[in-house]
Amino acid sequence: MKILVIGGSYFYGRVFVMEYAKEHEITVVNRGTYSMKDFGAAQVTGDRRQKALWQGLCGDYDVIVDFCAYEKGDVETVLYHLQGRVTQYILISTVDVYQRGGDGPKREDAPFEKRHFPGEAGRYIAGKTALEEEVRRACAEKGVKCTVLRPAILYGPYNYAPREAWFIRLAVEKRMLPCITDAAGRFQFVYVKDAAQAVSRCMLNERSYGQAYNLCQDEIVDYPRFFDALRKAAGEGLAEIPLTVSQAQEKGILLPFPVTEEETQLYSNEKSKEELGMKYLDFQEGMNRTYRAFRGVYGQRK
Repeated sequence: MKILVIGGSYFYGRVFVMEYAKEHEITVVNRGTYSMKDFGAAQVTGDRRQKALWQGLCGDYDVIVDFCAYEKGDVETVLYHLQGRVTQYILISTVDVYQRGGDGPKREDAPFEKRHFPGEAGRYIAGKTALEEEVRRACAEKGVKCTVLRPAILYGPYNYAPREAWFIRLAVEKRMLPCITDAAGRFQFVYVKDAAQAVSRCMLNERSYGQAYNLCQDEIVDYPRFFDALRKAAGEGLAEIPLTVSQAQEKGILLPFPVTEEETQLYSNEKSKEELGMKYLDFQEGMNRTYRAFRGVYGQRK
């Protein structure tokens, strides 16, 4: 297939390009922070909000995969300039679009969050919620098929966000691991290569047209399970430091996942398994692979 990837040099998009550039003709549009040519992809450098960037693109595309749409108008701008030249638009959204609260794992038809929360996280949620509505409307107007993917907490090699990699660095460089003893929050992960595979399984898949899919592993994780998985991945000789949530906050220890039961939001992955045939990697195995990948990075800095 001929695929246009928007974003693609960072975590999720980077892994998708690395995994599938040999199978498909991929062009990556991004700001050029990292070169994608070594992976076999063509690269167009520029800011997606500059019209001249899209006016300079030639040819037709089977699929657009948009990893970095965050603001109103991001999707409409692309489709306006590529009208009649695209078959399917895959928007990478997030499970955070769902309304907070409620019982049981949220399925894809759960109501969206309409409240506006402060700060960067609030802007991110509001932006993704608006863009899901925009992609459906704009694609319908332009005769383009659309699919939305909503990953839970992404983890794995190349993750630049200070989540699991932050703790892995402590384990590698300090041979220590803080363990939060009183956090009640629960959460779900998705291994980045699984999320990349979900994109591939949606491409020109008629069953995925007009659909949205939650992407998350089967296991529901809490802080003790997260640290247990890291401990097993790191092996012996790791000093554990028990800390309460308050003590961790005082010491500047990151708490990147939900801490309280009230913050807990869980999601169903059944639709992705039934319609896309997704099989999610076991969480422990995913952490083992992630630890090995980052150990090679942080071990060189010692």
